[in-house]
This record gives sequence, C-alpha cells and structure tokens, in this order.
Amino acid sequence: MTDDTNGREPRPGSEPDAGRDAASGRDDVRRAAAAVAGGELVVYPTETVYGLGGDALDPDAVERVFELKGRERSDPLSLGVASVDDALRYARPTEFAVAFARAFLPGPVTIVVERGDRVPDALTAGGDRVGLRVPDQPVARALLRETGPLTATSANASGTGSVTDLDDLGDEIREGVGAAIDDGETPGTESTVVDPDAGTIHRRGAMAGAIEAWLADPPI
Repeated sequence: MTDDTNGREPRPGSEPDAGRDAASGRDDVRRAAAAVAGGELVVYPTETVYGLGGDALDPDAVERVFELKGRERSDPLSLGVASVDDALRYARPTEFAVAFARAFLPGPVTIVVERGDRVPDALTAGGDRVGLRVPDQPVARALLRETGPLTATSANASGTGSVTDLDDLGDEIREGVGAAIDDGETPGTESTVVDPDAGTIHRRGAMAGAIEAWLADPPI
C-alpha cells in the first residue's frame, strides 16, 4: 500500500500532500530528526497527546526513554512509524491484522501484532508482540519519515498526566530531551490499544466504538 488514506476519505486533521510537504520543511522537525540521529530523545506532537521519541530500534535509546519516564521495564513501549507500509517492515501481522490496520491507520489506534526481528527486546519487555502506532498528525509523520521508527509513549513521567500543551511539559522531561516540537495544543484523548487477532481492546480511547463494531463484523 502506498496511499496512507487506505482508500478512505481523509478524516478531519488528516493532511493533504501540501500539508505533508510543509511539515517536512519545518526547521524544528529537522532539528528533532538530527537529535534522534545523535542518540537523543525528542518530544513530538500527535493527534492524541505529546509523545516522547527515541530510536525504537536502538536498545540504548529505548532504555533512555524508560529511565526518563521512570517507567517499569516490564511495561512495553509502542513503535511509531509514518505509514502502514512502514509498519510492515518491523512486524509480522496476520492478514486479518493488516486489514484492520488499513481500516484504522493512520489514526489514534495502537495495534498489537507479532514483532519483527529488528525490534529489540527492550521495547517489548522481551515479549513477542509489539504495539504499532501510525499517528494521523502531519508533523509527527514528517518526523517519522525522517527518523524511522520512534518510541510512541506519552511525554510525561509515569504516574502523571499526559501532556497536551508543550508549556505543561515537566522540567525533567524538558531537560532530558534534545529537541521538543511545539505544534500547539493536542486533543488529549489517548489512543485505543487493540489486539485485532485476539479481538481484545487493552485500552479504550479514541475510536473505540468504531473498533468494536469492526471487530464484531469484520468487512473482509
């Protein structure tokens, strides 16, 4: 698949080609991509909340994300990519999961599937499945096109509230990253986390009702 709209009409907030070009040309995106390439962490906007990103294929960068958030290493992180096709390079989803992904991504949904060989144990807490995230946000996807897979976790210390406005970013997180991209206030609704093969919603969030309807009567 090369069309990220997956044959659907773009949802509100989905960017046209001109929007993607504009986002890719932003200086703050380039600075953040350079920080990631240098092994640093970055804060970036999504269509849900601000995310904390490090190279998701680099165990050392993943470890820095856990350390900065104060997150238990037994609690896996998700992997963010720019498109469904990119996701297929780092995972081994079933045909059913791919159909689900093409129906709901890009969007505020995290899809749990079998991980690929390039995904480090540190990201998945040693498990054989990984959460895939393709944000429906032009700046986030412009960054992901530059960097490749990033960790997709909220930019807050574990146990504190998610950040929807960069002005509310905690001092420890702010001081621990190499760059932070400000794209204004984000909607704030967390992504829905779903294992389509098991038919299980692990966390209800955005689009949960539509996901339940799709799983109850898959159009495939």
